[in-house]
Amino acid sequence: MTPITVSRKARDFNPHALLATIGVGRKAILFPKKQNIFAQGDPADAVFYLQTGKVRLTVVSKTGKEATIGILSDGSFFGEGSLAGQAVRMGSATAMTDCAVLRIEKKAMMQALHREHAFSDLFVAYLLARNIRYEEDLVDQLFNSSEKRLARVLLMLARFGKEGVPETVVPKISQETLAEMVGTTRSRVSFFMNRFRKLGFIHYNGGLQVHSSLLNVVLHD
Repeated sequence: MTPITVSRKARDFNPHALLATIGVGRKAILFPKKQNIFAQGDPADAVFYLQTGKVRLTVVSKTGKEATIGILSDGSFFGEGSLAGQAVRMGSATAMTDCAVLRIEKKAMMQALHREHAFSDLFVAYLLARNIRYEEDLVDQLFNSSEKRLARVLLMLARFGKEGVPETVVPKISQETLAEMVGTTRSRVSFFMNRFRKLGFIHYNGGLQVHSSLLNVVLHD
């Protein structure tokens, strides 16, 4: 399966298929902004599907340092480590906005994956597409400047490269959070954000708006 095929299948995933294949063992839950969905160290006994909203994934080191490892949007699975034998959560998931989430018990998810081959194919395609993104993140961290990494993070948050109209980046996302995701300091993020704004790549209008022209920063050698 090629990366293009994987990304297309993941993009075409229909949440109604998930709702139709799982009965007992699933629960729709509404999480208000800033509420924990699960915390690092909690029992890993379910998979979650984000119907609407944005979720922040974080991990805390033994010394207490917190790092943001991802921000998820509509149509994302998370907490799937439970299917691979994780006994406890390796990180935390927190609602960045009001979120509608489907909680699927591990047993129910496993049964659906074994019973519904089409759903299983879509789920695997989604995981592969996300694994490709993680590899791209690693390459980005190793070889690109902090300015390019910040531009790429902003473009991903605005969902450029996906079908449909790009959306507003999460309102009030802090520069500290962006710095954690980019792997740099808050002062450097502030410097580059001001530069992007002066160049017309971003602007603030009830939230952070990202323009496609920001791609020039990512593509420029």
